[in-house]
Amino acid sequence: MKKNMKEITSIEEFEEVYQKEGVHIFTFSADWCADCRFIETFIPALIQKYSKYHFYYLDRDRLMPICQRLMIMGIPSFVAIKDGKEIGRFVSKLRKTEDQIDQFLESLQSH
Repeated sequence: MKKNMKEITSIEEFEEVYQKEGVHIFTFSADWCADCRFIETFIPALIQKYSKYHFYYLDRDRLMPICQRLMIMGIPSFVAIKDGKEIGRFVSKLRKTEDQIDQFLESLQSH
């Protein structure tokens, strides 16, 4: 999944992207997460479908302060930010399907 998204590696970098114009999708994951590996098969197609969004990968273990701030309890999880404001989130500890992620990304288009 990292190869399809820009990886955020610091709190400073996260803060900088968070404030930028546009829609940014922050994807919280970890190398050891089986559910995160499951979505790797279809994430590239969704990134291509929603190419107007900017997708970012955040390693949950390396960036725990951000996860705590955004109340990310399970992974993979997605938080959408537009122009410095949260416009949506798909956060749960359950495995996510391609359809569920697609519906989440589709729902952001009304913002």
